[in-house]
Amino acid sequence: MSAEILIVDDNADIRNIINELIIDAGYKTRLAANYNQALTEIDKKLPDVAILDVKLDKGDNDGIELLSHIKTKNNDIPVIIISGHANIEMAVKSLQHGAFEFIEKPFDQERLLNFVSRAVENFNLKKENKEYESKLFSSYDLIGNSKNILNIVDQIKKISLTESRVLVNGPSGSGKELVARKIHKNSNRYQKPFIVLNGALLDSNKYELELFGEEKENGSISYGALEKANKGTLLIDQISEIPLDIQSKILRVLTDQKFKRVNGNSDIVVDVRLICSASKDLKNEIEIGNFREDLFHRINVFEINIEPLSQRISDIPLLIKYFSKKISENYNIIQLEIDENDSNIINHNWKGNVRELRNLIERIAILQPETKEKISNIIKESLKSTNFNDHGVENSLSVPLKEAREKFEKEYLTIQLKKFNGNISKTANFVGMERSALHRKLKGLGIKEFN
Repeated sequence: MSAEILIVDDNADIRNIINELIIDAGYKTRLAANYNQALTEIDKKLPDVAILDVKLDKGDNDGIELLSHIKTKNNDIPVIIISGHANIEMAVKSLQHGAFEFIEKPFDQERLLNFVSRAVENFNLKKENKEYESKLFSSYDLIGNSKNILNIVDQIKKISLTESRVLVNGPSGSGKELVARKIHKNSNRYQKPFIVLNGALLDSNKYELELFGEEKENGSISYGALEKANKGTLLIDQISEIPLDIQSKILRVLTDQKFKRVNGNSDIVVDVRLICSASKDLKNEIEIGNFREDLFHRINVFEINIEPLSQRISDIPLLIKYFSKKISENYNIIQLEIDENDSNIINHNWKGNVRELRNLIERIAILQPETKEKISNIIKESLKSTNFNDHGVENSLSVPLKEAREKFEKEYLTIQLKKFNGNISKTANFVGMERSALHRKLKGLGIKEFN
C-alpha cells in the first residue's frame, strides 16, 4: 500500500510542483492551501508523512503549530518543514518541535524526494515494530489448567460483550494487562483503540495532562488518554498509585461522562470503557486513606483476581511449553527443550510471576545453549535457588531433625499438590505413596486438601 503524503503550502505553484513530484515518485497525496484546511485534513485522517510550509495565512509559525498538533496525535509521523524565510533559528525551532527534516525554498527536488523516501521508510519501520509488538502481546494467551486461570478465562468470555467497568487484581507480572487486552479483543470495541495509562510510571505533575490533555496557548491541543481511547478501552494500570486529588477528578468523569482539558473551557464527551488494575489491596488502601471508597465502588463493577504463580504451580509446565514455542519462533531457533520438572523451576518462589518465567525462557533463547545440561545450568544460575528457599534451609539447621523433616514434608507435599492441581491420585502416584496413605499424611501434617 502506497504511503500518503500531506502537502501544505499557501503558494499554489509550489504546492502543485511538490504534488506532481510526489505522485511521480509513486506516493498518494492530499493537499491543503491554508492553516484551517490543513487542520481539517489532519483531524480527518493522519497522513503517513507531512510536508508543511512554515508561514501560512494565520501567522508566522503556522507550520510549527501544525507540526505540534500532528505530534500530539501520533509522535511517529515524520514531518518535513519547508520555508522561504529560512534562518538557523527557524531550523532549530522546527527540529526541537520534532520535525524530521528542514528544507529551504527554493529547494532541490532530488533532495526533497530523498527526505520523503527516508521519512516513509522511518514511519513504516516504526509502524511495523509497533504492529509486531502489539501482535506479539495480543497473541499471548492465558495459559494454565489451574482453577484460577480456567475461572478467569470463563469470566472474560462473560464480561467482554458487556460494557461493565472491570477491576483486575494481581501481583506484579501476573498478567493483568493481558487480561485487560483479552477483554478488549473479545468486546464489540475490538477495532477501536486500546490505551494504557500506568499510574505508577507517571510524573506526579503530569497526571491531569496525561488523562485529560491540554489546550495550549498557541491554540494546539495535546490529547489525553481519555480522548485517545474514545470508542475503545482505557486501562488505568496500578490505579492505586493515582493521587487522591486526581482520583476525585476520575470519579467526576465517571459520574458526569464528560471532562475539560487542562486550560480548556469546553466539555469533552467521550465513549470509553474503563478497566483498572492494581497490585495493592485497594480495600486496605481505603482503610489507610490512600484510595477513595466511592471511586473503588465505581471501578469495581466486576472483579477479576489473578493468583500468584507460586499458588498455581500446575500452570508452570504448560507455561514453559507455551513460552518455549512462542519465543523459539520469535528468535527463529529450534524449540527449546526445557525440563518442566526441573527442581530449580518447581521450587522457585516466582516473585516476578509469569513475567519472570517468560524472561527466564527468553534469556535461554538468547544464549542458545546446545545441551539440556547447559539449559539446566542457566536456569540454576538465573534463579539461584537452593531447595525451597535459602531462609528455609537456614531455619531447618536450627531445629531438631523430626521438626525439620516435618517442615520439609509439608512444603514438599504442598508443592506437589499444587503441581497436580489438587489431584490426590496423581500426587500419590508421583510421590510413590498409596492414595490412602497420602490422605493420612496430609491430615497429620495439617495440609488442607483441595479439589
